Amino acid sequence: MSVSLGSPTDSGLIEPLAGIRVVDLSTTLPGAVCTQFLADCGAEVLMLEPPGGSPVRSLRGWPAFGRGKRSQIVDLKSGSGASQLDEVLRDADAMVTTFSASALLELGIDSVALSARHPRLVIAHITGWGRSGPWRDLKGYEGLVLAKAGLFHAVRRMANPPRPSYVSVPYASFATGHIAVQGILAALHERNRSGSGQIVEADLVRGVHAIDAWNWFGEMVGIRWPEAYNTVDAWTEQGTPQSPMLLALLAAPTKDGHWLQFAQVKPNLFAAMLTEFGVMELLADPKWKGFPTLESPELYREFWSILLAKVGERTLAEWQQCFDDNPDLCAELFRSGPEVFGHPQLVYEGRSTLVEDPGVGLVRQPSTLVHTQNGMLRRPSPAPRLGNDGGIWAADESVVEASGDTRSAPPLTGITIVEFGEMFAAPYASSVLADLGARVIKFENINGDDIRNLLPFPEAAGAKVMQGKESIQVDLHTEEGRAVAHRIVASADVVLQSMRAGAADKLGIGVNTLHAINPNLIYVSAPGYGVEGPFGSRPAYAPSISAAGGVALTNTPDAACTTSSLDDVMHHVPRVTCAGTSPELQSDGVAALGVASAIVTALVGRDRGRPITDVRTSMLATVTHLLTDWVVDYTDGPEPLAPRHDGRGLSALYRIYDASEGRIFLAAPQSKEWQPLVVALRGFGDLGDQHLSTPADRAANDDELARRLEAAFSKESAAFWEKHLGAAGIGCVQLYEGAPARLIQTDPQLAAEYTVAAVSPIFDEHLRFSPLVGLSRSEVRAPGGCLAGQHTAAVLREFGYDDATIAKWQDAGVVHCG
Repeated sequence: MSVSLGSPTDSGLIEPLAGIRVVDLSTTLPGAVCTQFLADCGAEVLMLEPPGGSPVRSLRGWPAFGRGKRSQIVDLKSGSGASQLDEVLRDADAMVTTFSASALLELGIDSVALSARHPRLVIAHITGWGRSGPWRDLKGYEGLVLAKAGLFHAVRRMANPPRPSYVSVPYASFATGHIAVQGILAALHERNRSGSGQIVEADLVRGVHAIDAWNWFGEMVGIRWPEAYNTVDAWTEQGTPQSPMLLALLAAPTKDGHWLQFAQVKPNLFAAMLTEFGVMELLADPKWKGFPTLESPELYREFWSILLAKVGERTLAEWQQCFDDNPDLCAELFRSGPEVFGHPQLVYEGRSTLVEDPGVGLVRQPSTLVHTQNGMLRRPSPAPRLGNDGGIWAADESVVEASGDTRSAPPLTGITIVEFGEMFAAPYASSVLADLGARVIKFENINGDDIRNLLPFPEAAGAKVMQGKESIQVDLHTEEGRAVAHRIVASADVVLQSMRAGAADKLGIGVNTLHAINPNLIYVSAPGYGVEGPFGSRPAYAPSISAAGGVALTNTPDAACTTSSLDDVMHHVPRVTCAGTSPELQSDGVAALGVASAIVTALVGRDRGRPITDVRTSMLATVTHLLTDWVVDYTDGPEPLAPRHDGRGLSALYRIYDASEGRIFLAAPQSKEWQPLVVALRGFGDLGDQHLSTPADRAANDDELARRLEAAFSKESAAFWEKHLGAAGIGCVQLYEGAPARLIQTDPQLAAEYTVAAVSPIFDEHLRFSPLVGLSRSEVRAPGGCLAGQHTAAVLREFGYDDATIAKWQDAGVVHCG
């Protein structure tokens, strides 16, 4: 039984993936994320679990991750395991596994042989590092990936003074789970043409780098022109902001101790904040000349302290009244855990649901990530009891007859997406799908997408999100501009728009208008908050969404604490700011991957005669799925995971340690890994005490164990420990303490594995990250970016406009041909 919390009704629920049969062999979070999404969209997911059950069942969020699935016990290590798997796969459409290549070999699972026996099967492999390259044999824990790739260094501001810090939020696992979704569904879409399945590859390295909006190209500029272009940290070493943006993105506690995240980024909004704070008159003083850019860190610190003090003069209730009275001023309350579901926008949209679980009782959990105008896609059934499968696959009556075409064209060849959106949180979704073969026509305003100029080097910030697109600049405020949009949309498959509530309708590109032109159009709305509702008209930025959605306080639950002085506030602000949004890890990238999954879901639904044509996601709703393990709520549930050891990790066996030179991340949390660790550390430290012999003993004596490991690891370098413990089969890597994007671009072996060459008008031939999905039979593309309006003339000619009309519109400002 499930009950939605909010306004949508039960009528008109559509399950676009109904009839698709997925065998789930996954044992880790990325696989659970992948198959939960597929089940939420109507797929039949059968978990094949070992006799003791999948490790995923130990997660706090299991009641949500397991919902809508079935369970069957199969011991793949037994003599009959292979034949049982073969029997299940006979009628399956897809299989998902998170086993490493070596583990699959030990189990006797050969994907190529399985594909030969089941030629229509799509097999998805999710790994930590990919199945080739210099890192392929490392253990696949997310913590190891983030440490080795430099992500713990990227969030060093979560500690004050700065140092590499553990990231609790499972960015890489969530991203990779959705990349697998996109690969599976794109392969199923392609199967309608070829009649054949294929092997899909997704890994945590590509997954976590997908989230980065622009650092890749920012670092590229620094690599190419090191003397002409220097990047400057937004904070000084002492924790003082030295960027005007951090003043607009102010985080501060109220008089009664509630922390608020402002996002007054646009000039008029920043002015509204300064006016409400009563500080505009100060700016007449010559010492503030050039504001908001200031001459010294001391001036930034002084002005910053004034703003912080102003927030602290009023209670939360008083500030809320200000927000109600002034539409140009708003801030999000920092939330955490289940209280996230109390956000007014999530309540309005019914973005949480109650499911009666026979094991734990009533569970509050996120509703489906994809909604339509009728709310969630389906009412979730509870997570299965171990081995509860009671029957065979349901008959699939919607199979499209295969043509037998085995061409290797990209799987989304022939699909056209028309994009109306700015920045990254939705537009990067179409970039991802362009790599899979979709044609993307991006409408930009006459001034171009603002993301193009967010970095000092022009176009660097927008280079990634422009990959694979045809940019046309059209003024949709004009009658002629709207006519252009309508003509192009008439033959499109998908429209993607990310505007605030009501904006698309005002521009003549709302869902009803475009459906009247193209009734079969898949119209995807992916704003920050929602297409309507109490926050639908508000601007959404990654820091405010991360505060409202619980990201910041999941990473640093102690940062937004009660403070006794302004110095205390200044100590914690950099921590909570970085915990919510760092350039490499932020909610925009997470949201974009959810949007891409929603689009391919709608395409496959259309293939199968189960169309959803009004598709809705939001950045805020997507964050609740990212944090499933923390936001689910049920009686007597386990405590959510929280960083320990001063933010270095989750336990003594899963954390950052200082070595004699450099730092390491140790990942040996499983009981089977304890004895090899004890043996490997003989001669460096004594772990053989009786009171550390069981998992319960080690948990009870976690601080003491950490001290012993600290002493042992201080005796040798990080490079030594990575090699020594790795040889013993223990997860251990040396932390990379530099920019993640710089590491991949400058290490030849890593560049060979994770990058490809592309060409763009700005950077000429350059390295870009390789397509997120690997496919065994279909090609993928790796195009570069484009300039604003670069394709205006060509696209207008294609759609029937002559050169005289184009020239007239260019002169009138209706279009711009870049």
